[in-house]
Amino acid sequence: MKLKAVALVALTLLVLVGTSQAQDRATGGLKGKVRVEKGSAAGVSVIVRQAEREVTHVTTNNSGDFSVLGVAPGVYGLTFLKPGLSVATIEKINVSVGKPMNLSNLLLTVDEGSLAFIKGSVFSESGRSFQSARVELARVLEDGSLKKLDARVTNDLGQFSFRLPPDTAKYRLTAKADHMVTATKDVDVEGAVVYRVALSLISSPPK
Repeated sequence: MKLKAVALVALTLLVLVGTSQAQDRATGGLKGKVRVEKGSAAGVSVIVRQAEREVTHVTTNNSGDFSVLGVAPGVYGLTFLKPGLSVATIEKINVSVGKPMNLSNLLLTVDEGSLAFIKGSVFSESGRSFQSARVELARVLEDGSLKKLDARVTNDLGQFSFRLPPDTAKYRLTAKADHMVTATKDVDVEGAVVYRVALSLISSPPK
């Protein structure tokens, strides 16, 4: 009796394995690599859906790779989500039986609504736009020291722009140009809004 029971269990397992393999051969999948404009590509939620119904979801690894297996043949859409990045979608993906479909060129841009912007203009002492002035950005630390972060050169209209995290912080802008007195201005950032500033450069006194 015991031998019969063992044989029955073994036969049941073989049937289950055979059914599982048959199901695998009847499905397809999706895989791909997500790149991000800024930050880490890890932890991006990849939602697989049919119309607006979620079928399953996975998360990208540290390299931005993801894989979804065991997907029934059909037409699907993908939604990519991560705080600080713009929501991205791909529609009308035809999944067929066999190897997973490989998706490429998946780039998530920064969600500008989650950033602070410092936008400004540099003017000459006569009030005209100052082209090609160098504007340096530094963070003012608690001890009063400066941590240099970035720099821009003003465009034809004397304008510049910096994108920053919305965290509360103080920044210092420094405008420079040949034969001009350096101009500085501090900006207190307190959230994801646009901070507008103006700096004026005056001619250096003759030596």
